[in-house]
Amino acid sequence: MNKIYSVITGTGSYIPARRQKNADFLHNEFYDSTGEKITTPNEEIVEKFREITTIEERRYADTGEVTSDMAQAAAERAIEASGIDKEELDYVIFAHNFGETYHDNIRMDIVPSMASRVKKKLGIANPNAVAYDILFGCPGWVQAVIQADYYIKSGDANKVLVIGADILSRVSDPHDRDSMIYADGAGAAILEARESDKPIGILGHNSRSDALEYADMLHMGYSYNAEVAEKKDLYLKMNGRRLYQYALENVPKTIKSGLDKLNIGIDKIKKVLIHQANGKMDDAILKRLFKLYGVKDVPEEVMPMTISWLGNSSVATVPTLLDMVMKGKMRPHNLAEGDTVVFASVGAGMNINSVVYRFP
Repeated sequence: MNKIYSVITGTGSYIPARRQKNADFLHNEFYDSTGEKITTPNEEIVEKFREITTIEERRYADTGEVTSDMAQAAAERAIEASGIDKEELDYVIFAHNFGETYHDNIRMDIVPSMASRVKKKLGIANPNAVAYDILFGCPGWVQAVIQADYYIKSGDANKVLVIGADILSRVSDPHDRDSMIYADGAGAAILEARESDKPIGILGHNSRSDALEYADMLHMGYSYNAEVAEKKDLYLKMNGRRLYQYALENVPKTIKSGLDKLNIGIDKIKKVLIHQANGKMDDAILKRLFKLYGVKDVPEEVMPMTISWLGNSSVATVPTLLDMVMKGKMRPHNLAEGDTVVFASVGAGMNINSVVYRFP
């Protein structure tokens, strides 16, 4: 008997042209969370950062670009790749965390919604293409995909555009060492309903929110530089060490739980497309995941990574990674009919989610 499945029919991404290399931070004045100026030479700070995160450069939006511009570009590429008529979309779901961000004003702007702005920029006239935003930390795009799957499987939608975009460079404190992690970008995908007598597309998903103990691990706060803090602007702040431990303990369990629901073993997974948060952390998460299955040697080719040259662009990392692999830009990584993959992410909330997907 045929069932309805959610299938990705097109992807797109937008990677800003501006490269911000580690050397570009050598002239920053860094302070710790107590407001004390860090006396360690910046060369040592930057090198230690590279060793911990594997990041060597990241991409920043140009002065004239805003978040919805990047999202529009990614969405147009996804629509073109899918071959659909944009007027046939039932939903436009936009995952972000900071709304429309400008180079000269970091205050949040989310009215109208980001999804409505992009719908307008795409020129979609259909009033039945419902446009709304989702804020779910870095896992926002994956969670939006989960929502799209529910709409499709309930019969409420046939075609859904899911976008993830953020400009973190404008909400990060230049006096905080963690600012070197953050980057900008956008990714998008078209999901469509497809009948099949065998499981394809989204097979299942799993999510969790650990707010009681961990809600404040990522939060907004004043600059670590007291003079800048007097302006009362809020910047993205992170308890990196505690977050690392949280992710290492809980992300592998969440992914395995999602696979267990489907009775799929890790040996059946071609790729794990994970949020590009921290290179060393992602490596540790993957090793812990395979260890849960009693596997000591992790296949090198299972986890493609972009963080060393694109940095952490929040909700955009997973769809950007997916788009690049699908379009042959991450050789030797590739995806083909019958391959089963996992999308997974962790971030502010604290939230974790995963999606199991099989290519038709």
